[in-house]
Amino acid sequence: MTPLSDSSTTLVRSPRVRVAAALRRAWRQGYTAADLKADLGAGMVVGVVALPLSMALAIASGVAPQHGLYTAIVAGALIALLGGSKVQVAGPTAAFVVILTPIATRFGLGGLLLATMMAGLILMAMGIYRLGRFIEFVPYPVTTGFTAGIALVIGTLQLKDFLGLEVANLPPDYLARLAVLVRALPTAHLADLSIGAFTVAVLLVWPRLSKRIPAPLVALLLAGLAAHFAARWWPAFSVVTIDDRFSYNLGGVVLPGIPRLPPTPLLPWNLPGADGGPLVISFELIRALLPSAFTIAILGAIESLLSAVVADGMTGKKHDLDSELLAQGIGNFVAPFFGGFAATGAIARTATNVRAGARTPFASVFHALFVLVAVLAFAPLMGRLPMAALAALLLHVAVRMAEGKHILHILKVAPRSDIVVLVTCFSLTVLFDMVVAVTVGIVLASILFMERMASVSRVSLVSSEELNLDRPL
Repeated sequence: MTPLSDSSTTLVRSPRVRVAAALRRAWRQGYTAADLKADLGAGMVVGVVALPLSMALAIASGVAPQHGLYTAIVAGALIALLGGSKVQVAGPTAAFVVILTPIATRFGLGGLLLATMMAGLILMAMGIYRLGRFIEFVPYPVTTGFTAGIALVIGTLQLKDFLGLEVANLPPDYLARLAVLVRALPTAHLADLSIGAFTVAVLLVWPRLSKRIPAPLVALLLAGLAAHFAARWWPAFSVVTIDDRFSYNLGGVVLPGIPRLPPTPLLPWNLPGADGGPLVISFELIRALLPSAFTIAILGAIESLLSAVVADGMTGKKHDLDSELLAQGIGNFVAPFFGGFAATGAIARTATNVRAGARTPFASVFHALFVLVAVLAFAPLMGRLPMAALAALLLHVAVRMAEGKHILHILKVAPRSDIVVLVTCFSLTVLFDMVVAVTVGIVLASILFMERMASVSRVSLVSSEELNLDRPL
């Protein structure tokens, strides 16, 4: 007879999390030349989509555009190789903008990368201890409220560059920020507004004409050309570009735009903090960054789960969530050592990857390599992109992200408790910040789960008649 201790140990022991679960499955099934061709083509298509989005999301998060590109290169390749989904694409996403912008404002680039490292450690722990299944218990109204609130904040942040407003600094509070933007409306520049409107028009019209070339690439390319030729034909026409807004230091020389360099190893804590000097690591700093790091980890886990589920639905395959969380953690921990910030599964890029014919994780690796080649070859040209065009791209993303019609449908047909949760999470995300919203959302999710479990296990007396029993019931 097996001793009880051995038996109980066998019963409670959970399977070990497998690193690179998706890559192992793909390799066991055999990797052919046809697979390589399909993955290479899909990687190029996704790389074209990721290139402008990575720059735009970095700028929206309060850092230089090259850091978004480095995130797509380093985290995108690592998470693909080590993750649990065959076709998921990871990189910077719009969901993180609301969290990262306050961190970059308060703690600088160094603080942002340090918070990303801390979030990576939390995600690794979630994967190692197989906590991925608990993410599935987050109710739909909670995630919908987060998403809609994030979309509204992102859209508001883009108005400054889209309209060309003359605003020195935007306050962190949403209502105060909105008031500043409204007061600055008389300073709007017609040139920036026209380029922004032109970009939105191309983003809306191009998918109806062709789906082979991604609309973001076409829109930004045409917007850049339009701004260039308009300035030549009309000297008074002037728009703000990446070169005008950002610069980098190379060998003691300050140059405009995006460096024509690959991501190079660095120590995140040596990067500037909020005061412009090197970040000083202390217990107080770690404690101040911990709530934000926890929020990045939770939101990253939710986003990666949603993205992997979308990929499963499109491919008929099944992902390994715990392996994916572990890979997300490793990617977020390593990326800051190369100038990257928070990354997670990107739903739109993952869907594009599947539609483009991706078969294995190598497609996402090729997407990262495509972004790297683009940085090395076209960095000077990318620096000439108008800021209004990038803002228009993110406005388009925010509108699609909000899913207004879907939310209106929920408000009409959903139970009152779900509506309260959705509105609460939406309001907290907009009026406060994601740290508060995620904390309250998790508490609400727990309470809703307990209420639903109680409702299916409740015992009630079905008759009030006196039973005349010999003993107490």
